[in-house]
Parts: sequence; structure tokens; C-alpha cells
Amino acid sequence: MDKIYNPVLDVEEIRPFLNKISLFGGLNDKQLEEILKLLKTVKYDKGEYIYKRGEALSFIYIIKQGEVKLKIEEKGVFLDLINFKKGECFGETSVIGIQSHFSNALAVKPTELIVLEPAKLLSIYESNKETFGMLVLNIARETARRLHQSNETLVQYMLIKDMKLD
Repeated sequence: MDKIYNPVLDVEEIRPFLNKISLFGGLNDKQLEEILKLLKTVKYDKGEYIYKRGEALSFIYIIKQGEVKLKIEEKGVFLDLINFKKGECFGETSVIGIQSHFSNALAVKPTELIVLEPAKLLSIYESNKETFGMLVLNIARETARRLHQSNETLVQYMLIKDMKLD
């Protein structure tokens, strides 16, 4: 089913919401206004996939309402990676890395997302390199935080596995 992507119409309502999101940290009002014009919204029902593992990169997603779970199925093993809630972003590493999605993204409950298309991100690069630089720096910081958390989880898993082998 093709999704309907609508422009963000409630700009004054959504501006304070976006100011709290790490992706937009450090941006001034003029820069945020520039980005607001590029954003769209889309809705997903509970149990609906936003994307599946291996699909081409799509958007940078920001959860306006609802919850999204990233999960992997590999060789019959199912892993729940992370749950994203209101105000959190996902999909940005696929967009910046120009890679297909590593996981499945599933709406855990009815969910409304704010999205930024890769082409719109590129248009920011073309029109305002300072804004683009801040966005990419914020994405890099968030990616580094998640990598750090993943490393900690992996170490804990390895320690538990090693203890069971003894």
C-alpha cells in the first residue's frame, strides 16, 4: 500500500517539539524554519512495517506520536534491537551511509512520523552548508551514542555467554 505523505501544516505546534530533538540541536530559528518547509508526515497502523531489512534507504524518521521497534530476523533467530518513542529519530544512518536498511522497522502502535527525504537533505547541503553540517554532526553524535550502547550490550552478552560455558 502506498503511503500518503503530507506537508507539515502545524508549523507553530511542531516547532517546540523539533527543538527538543537531538537531530536539530544547535540550530537557530532561521535554520529550523528552513528545515520545517522540507518535512512531511505519514501515519502507520499498529503492526505495519515502515521498512524491511534490505530495502533501499528511505527517510530520516522522527516519531511525532506512537512507537517503533527495530528488529532483525536472521537464520530463524529473531532479535528486538531497540524501541523508539515520541521525539526519537531512526533511519538516519541508512540515509547518511547511503545503505539499505539493516533492520525491520515496525509500528508497535498507531504511529505518526515526521520524515525528511534524502533529496531534501541534499537540498539543504546545496542551499546552506552550515545547516547541513550541523545536521550531519548531530546524526554522527547520535550514531556514536548508539554504537557505544551496542558495544556495551555486546560485551554484556559475551560475558553472560562466557559464564554459561564455564
